[in-house]
Amino acid sequence: MDEHKLRLEISRRRTFAIISHPDAGKTTLTEKLLLHGGAIHLAGAVKARGAQRHVTSDWMELERQRGISVTSSVLQFEHRGFRINLLDTPGHQDFSEDTYRTLAAADAAVMLIDSAKGVEAQTRKLFQVCRRRGIPIFTFVNKLDRLGREPFDNLHEVEEVLGIRTCPITWPRGQGQDFTGVLQLFDEDFRRRAVEDGTPAKVREEVELLEAAGDPFDREKVLKGELSPAFFGSAMTEVGVDEFLDAFVRLAPQPGPRLRVDGLAVEPAEPRFSGFIFKIQANMDPAHRDRLAFLRVCSGRFYRGIDARLPREEKPLRLSTPHQLFGADRQVIEEAWPGDVIGLFDTGSLRIGDTLCEGPPFEYAELPRFSPEIFARVRAKDALKRKQFEKGLEQLAQEGAIQILHARGGGMRDPIVGAVGALQLEVLQYRLLHEYGADLVLERLPYHLARWVSGAGFDPARFEAEVDSLCVEDRDQNPIALFKSEWNLSYAMGRHPSWTWAPTAPVAPLSKRR
Repeated sequence: MDEHKLRLEISRRRTFAIISHPDAGKTTLTEKLLLHGGAIHLAGAVKARGAQRHVTSDWMELERQRGISVTSSVLQFEHRGFRINLLDTPGHQDFSEDTYRTLAAADAAVMLIDSAKGVEAQTRKLFQVCRRRGIPIFTFVNKLDRLGREPFDNLHEVEEVLGIRTCPITWPRGQGQDFTGVLQLFDEDFRRRAVEDGTPAKVREEVELLEAAGDPFDREKVLKGELSPAFFGSAMTEVGVDEFLDAFVRLAPQPGPRLRVDGLAVEPAEPRFSGFIFKIQANMDPAHRDRLAFLRVCSGRFYRGIDARLPREEKPLRLSTPHQLFGADRQVIEEAWPGDVIGLFDTGSLRIGDTLCEGPPFEYAELPRFSPEIFARVRAKDALKRKQFEKGLEQLAQEGAIQILHARGGGMRDPIVGAVGALQLEVLQYRLLHEYGADLVLERLPYHLARWVSGAGFDPARFEAEVDSLCVEDRDQNPIALFKSEWNLSYAMGRHPSWTWAPTAPVAPLSKRR
């Protein structure tokens, strides 16, 4: 393989996700980035769906009916010689686990803030996930076409609430009806520019204050996630979007090394191909009942027909129909490079967190499975649809949309589904009916917390009677205790301080992961 070609392709990749609270304008910004990047010719809007074309990133019918994003999608386009992989994530808080996994495939994050509302709850949660990974975070203050807080107030809140310093790269000229555009504070080499003639006095004063008291630009700090470049604009009116995109592709990092389970790092320029599955989506094309695995390429060159290994199953896989993704649209590709996200047709052999690689098998650090907060016992309304019901549940669990829990030794008899939010159960019912033809009866259970339990002397039956909990098993037969309240959990932990109470699933040994 041509090493120069590999390094060149790595250097021009930018892979990022947008994080925000619901209604901050994330899907609108996504569409406008695609429009300004030349990927689409007409941007959809999230509001007033009846009169406008649907947004590219919201491909599921339920998303179009509700006007929200409930599943991640991947959008790829070129801009100024850079290849951009935009991972569009759900904004709704009920789908945060899908977002957590998608962030594991991103090299940077764009934090979108509503100028009138500032830093909101979901933004804080997702910011902490990015912080733990140490990835660069770019701030975009949106909706300047409406009256909101003063720009300084929004930046101050980011610094106070999230604990990250900011350095504005653009600055708004007014807001609301007076919003006329943004000033570019730096030149192409990120040196301070002089304030343009004709700049309103108030804006000139703000920029002078920034220069005197603001943080200086430092790309090293940006790449370490210690300094957030800040941008202002309005996605709806497309003001400030070009300035953001131009600066972002020059500032954002190219794909970096990834950690294996054994702690070793794999460099993207490593000639052997490797990557990991961070998402599985069934029925993106309802006519074909297909199942697509989203693979993030981490090292080497991927090409159509490559023979890779699946270490979990200790078997080879020929990857013959890789797809480039664009929302629900796709096309067969011949090759991909580190940083790219591609779709692989899956017959059921792949799981979220799986590694695919050439050469000696190894595994990337597994993506965490978080504990659900809402639980329901489920059964098929029509007993004759039992087969479709079980198949649908299994596929949606493999996507990560829900987690299936079983009574001890009970298998798929009266399964319990766990979800992070109530809307996930609604989507479960909708998709089982419309994609698998199986109507569902849901019986909500009174439990709100789950912990994976391990420790000497743990006896599920005795523990249930002792603590008023329900002990079930996950897909790998790991015991999980469900609790009705924080008090119940604290009581159990006090009674058994030597046991482990994990909020994320334990990593199963390769031999047991099936």
